[in-house]
Amino acid sequence: MDEMQEIIQDFIIETKELIENLDQDLVALEKIGTDEDSKELLNSIFRAAHTIKGASGFLGFTQLVDTCHKTENLLNKLRHGEKEVTPVVMDVILDAVDIIKILLSKVENKDEDEYPLEEILAKLDDILEAKEDVQPEKAPPVMDKKEEEITSPQEPEEQVVQKKEVKGDKTIRIDTDRLDDVMNLVGELVLERNRLLRIVKGLEEKYEDDDDVLPLSENGARMDLLTTDLQMAVMKTRMQPVKKVFSKFPRMVRDFARSSGKEIELQMEGEETELDKSVIEEIGDPMVHLIRNSVDHGIEPPDEREKNGKSRQGRVTLSAYHEGDNIVIEIEDDGRGIDSEKIKLKAVEKGLIGKPEAELMSKKEALNLIFAPGFSTAEKVTDISGRGVGMDVVKTNISNLNGIVDIESEIGKGSRFILKLPLTVAIIDALMVGVGEEIFAMPLASVIETIRVAKGEIKTISDKEVISLRDGVLSLVRLSNEFDIETSEDLDRLYVVVIGLAEKRVGVIVERLYGQEEVVIKPLGDYLSNIDGVSGATVTGDGKVVLILDISILIQKQIDAKSLMTNSIL
Repeated sequence: MDEMQEIIQDFIIETKELIENLDQDLVALEKIGTDEDSKELLNSIFRAAHTIKGASGFLGFTQLVDTCHKTENLLNKLRHGEKEVTPVVMDVILDAVDIIKILLSKVENKDEDEYPLEEILAKLDDILEAKEDVQPEKAPPVMDKKEEEITSPQEPEEQVVQKKEVKGDKTIRIDTDRLDDVMNLVGELVLERNRLLRIVKGLEEKYEDDDDVLPLSENGARMDLLTTDLQMAVMKTRMQPVKKVFSKFPRMVRDFARSSGKEIELQMEGEETELDKSVIEEIGDPMVHLIRNSVDHGIEPPDEREKNGKSRQGRVTLSAYHEGDNIVIEIEDDGRGIDSEKIKLKAVEKGLIGKPEAELMSKKEALNLIFAPGFSTAEKVTDISGRGVGMDVVKTNISNLNGIVDIESEIGKGSRFILKLPLTVAIIDALMVGVGEEIFAMPLASVIETIRVAKGEIKTISDKEVISLRDGVLSLVRLSNEFDIETSEDLDRLYVVVIGLAEKRVGVIVERLYGQEEVVIKPLGDYLSNIDGVSGATVTGDGKVVLILDISILIQKQIDAKSLMTNSIL
């Protein structure tokens, strides 16, 4: 039984991999139609359906066999030129793929109840038996011998399920829990490396002329290098191409365009860009919201686009690329754009901001209101280009990954949403700062700059501290006040760490800067998980537990305070 369960588990994993590309391939097939250019793509789709059918038959999953068999027959007619690729035909094939996903899920969950297949099988039969689509005068495409071998419907199903040739195979499948354990151990090694380097540095300063210290120093440097290499190697094992997320969107965009009567082209760039598996798993939902808003409310109907001098077909571009230690994902459309003035009116109407505050808002600040909780409504908000549905979810999920989301938009030309995410959420570079006797870690990705200021440069407006910075005013927050820390009153000069999230900037007042350090993020546990302004903890090289600041919370607090200040002044 254990051996059979292992076989079934392998079947589930392999079938998921096959299905993962089917939606994208089928949408691509619909675009190019049935011609010589589609030959390779059609054969690939056919082989995937054939493989799933054969493996299902070997394992006795009869409902999967029935669905795949009829789908395979229809695909075979497309390959031979006996049917044309039309939207109606593709609707039925895509519906069949959806049923295959459901049936596979039932296998995975060990659900033995029969699924009603009558409707999808009847749809497939109707397409297969329809005479008007037959093209007898069209010669079937030429197939090579390997392709012909899998065409025969009489081929025994058992022959399909066989061991893959392993000669030269350089890949293995491994449980992700094991990778997580290795990553945790590497994290602990990084902490011990930091501590070792701290000890070595102390010995070098204390015994700089001692010959025995030099080998220790060299060994410490070597350990630093090896630990960094090991960390990068383990991180790479967890990396996956962002295509894993992107692959679901061609089908989603295609289905929406079909149901809404719109013409939309989805372009994808940088699909092979890699990032950590944990980040991949978390960005799916935010991206679904952003893509849905682009195709649903950003892109106009064809007639409206034509009237405004645009092509009837709208375009959504999804791209990914690396930028330093971050990955940037952009979702851009050439639709209506977002009217910042209407955003302000809607926010005032819903009581999210006051009218005086709205009048003082910049375009950037107004656009970011769509991320505010409560801004969204259940109905379509068409008077503000429909943006806002689920957008608070987007910001929350991205912030939880220590990422940022930014918006650029121009009325009549379109909008661009920019997600900037860390490659991994386990180990980050941080700026270590001191307040009183306490040390805090600030994620370096959010640090814009550090400046040293005299006490007299800090001004107070309506009980809120600010400084003048390059012809602008920067709101300040004191960590000593946030965490109730006793500080020295006789310091004439302090440090301000300017942190940023999208276009927002806030200055954090600290007493000391200790420099940059690589830190391993540790969760605080349930008992301490509700502390505002803290996202986790780490252990420094000298063994001290240090809190990691939650930049998004600190900035949001200052924004709320600024709103109150503005309203009180006006």
